[in-house]
Amino acid sequence: MRILGIILLGVGLISCSHNQKNGYSGHGAESVSPNILEKFAPKPLPSSDIARIESMLDVRSPGLGMLSPDGKNLFFTWSVTGTRQVWRITKNSRFPVQMTGGQDSTNIQAITSDGKYLIVSRDEKGNEYPFMYIQPTSGGPLELLAGKKKVITNFQFLSKDSRYLYYTMNATNPTQHDLFKMDLKSRTSIKLMDGIKGYMWVADHRPNGDLLLANAKGNTAREVFLFNEASGKLTPIIGQDEMEQYSVQFARNPGEYIVRTNKFGEYHRLYILKNGKFDPITPVMSYNIEDFSIDENRTRVLYSVNRDGYSEVNAMNARNYKAMNLPFKRSKGVLHTYAGSTTPNSRYTVFGVSKSQSPRASYVYDWRTGKKDQWVVPSSPEVDTSKFVEPSLEHYVARDGTKIPMFVMRPKQCTNNVNCPVIVSFHGGPEAQARPNFSPYQQLFMEAGFIYVQPNVRGSAGYSKSWLNSDNGPKRLKVITDIEDASLYIKKHWAVNGLPPKIGVMGGSYGGYSTNVAMTMFAGAYSAGASIVGMSSLVTFLENTGPYRRHLRVTEYGDPEKDLEALKKLSPVTYLDRIQDPLLIVHGATDPRVPAGEAIQFYEAMEKKGLDGELVLFADEGHGIRKRKNRAIYIGRILEFFKKHLK
Repeated sequence: MRILGIILLGVGLISCSHNQKNGYSGHGAESVSPNILEKFAPKPLPSSDIARIESMLDVRSPGLGMLSPDGKNLFFTWSVTGTRQVWRITKNSRFPVQMTGGQDSTNIQAITSDGKYLIVSRDEKGNEYPFMYIQPTSGGPLELLAGKKKVITNFQFLSKDSRYLYYTMNATNPTQHDLFKMDLKSRTSIKLMDGIKGYMWVADHRPNGDLLLANAKGNTAREVFLFNEASGKLTPIIGQDEMEQYSVQFARNPGEYIVRTNKFGEYHRLYILKNGKFDPITPVMSYNIEDFSIDENRTRVLYSVNRDGYSEVNAMNARNYKAMNLPFKRSKGVLHTYAGSTTPNSRYTVFGVSKSQSPRASYVYDWRTGKKDQWVVPSSPEVDTSKFVEPSLEHYVARDGTKIPMFVMRPKQCTNNVNCPVIVSFHGGPEAQARPNFSPYQQLFMEAGFIYVQPNVRGSAGYSKSWLNSDNGPKRLKVITDIEDASLYIKKHWAVNGLPPKIGVMGGSYGGYSTNVAMTMFAGAYSAGASIVGMSSLVTFLENTGPYRRHLRVTEYGDPEKDLEALKKLSPVTYLDRIQDPLLIVHGATDPRVPAGEAIQFYEAMEKKGLDGELVLFADEGHGIRKRKNRAIYIGRILEFFKKHLK
């Protein structure tokens, strides 16, 4: 008998207020039956199996963090307690002080200009409806500023004197994010403007009350407006009558904007926009500029170049756009360099350096003296990270001859003509990118004797515009075969003495969908699969995902009415009859992005066909597995699953 293993992370099986059209409806904890949670509660793993996993989970880097305006304190997030919380460290102090606690992740958003208060945000059980709080930088209780159940409340910025806090909420309409202004003295708020259909945020602001508002028109398309707070006037700047990618900030000179876009070529480049004319300020490259920022005083521009998945930060003078030297460059063993936040006086910037064999390190750079200091030292208790396997950039060839980049990690015992099982891990997004990283999680697969592969199939970000857009809507049907071709290539080219390796497939979110596709549409290509928070039907996914996400995702996957047939052809549930091999499904019931019903309907359909299924439920996870205790069980189950079916 075939076996289907399913782990569902969340409050329980959807009580299925059945949709007449497609079988389930809704998302989040309230759509889940508590009695199912009790029935399918997780079983603990043997202590011998989980000990090593927990040890690896203790290896974690602190976040880059934010410096206080005077440069004397660094506030950063760290998940050393099991969930992400806020910590404070003073320069030259021995150990940081924990500022926030509890079971739900907390993120730092801002520090007031007088250095006396933090603005932080926190959601509940991964439901992605954050509440916003204020806390003294000396420590103490959190005070609620704004937030409502089932409402997305996002911090935007503080005024220069920190008297006013700007934020957005989608309380009026779930597909519209309205802009608010709060007086922090009186704790009263006023609405500055109604949102625009899509996902709106403040991209930049000036002390004179001018705000740049960015609005997501689709998965990657953006439009930008100039909003004047005093007059309430909203002026279109760019992107209103097109579907292009734009990131925009105020330049140093009035009336000018710095724009990152790939409108004029295959790769993102930086331009100055003035009077409707674009003048490039970075050279032509066959790589993307993936991010940029300018400090509040408009003295320098920092930007990051993505070269085949490796990032390097650069700097230029904001007056003349000439290159500036930085003490952070990629070198042997360094995977990425990148910039974090800059203090309001523009003197200090936090930078990060990521290596393959040590946790990410963060530094505070003093632009005035040219000195860099490492304030926080990451730890790796009981783990020798110098033995971690470094990823290599390789390629496989798709059936139409296209070379697909992939990062490959091979254990030492698998490098000398030894036939080792392979795990192919597809990234989420889909417009994301597999990157080489320091990853204790991936190293667990190395220790278990698996070769670990991360492809960047067509539709991935980080490459050309044509590559990114090649899977939009029904075009996905032409390139979805990249999933099967990874297996076909590995079986042919990595065979030892004519014997191809056993191959497993896994991934999260869109990577979970890719896994479901691999095991159904391309049944037989992989010997086992582990799908994490993935979609089983693009039709029901679009019907039940969060309303604001539905509006954005239609541009990526297709319109449920116009492209219905293509969506059905691209849905794994369409090919259930083809399944040949065991599949493990992981999901979160509080997930507002990919509803838990996507996993459940897959389970129910398999059950009706007489396939054995296993269901394990966690009560406190959303779109992904964040908490340490849950991660240990989840990782252990995946390793156990692949050892059973691939070894």
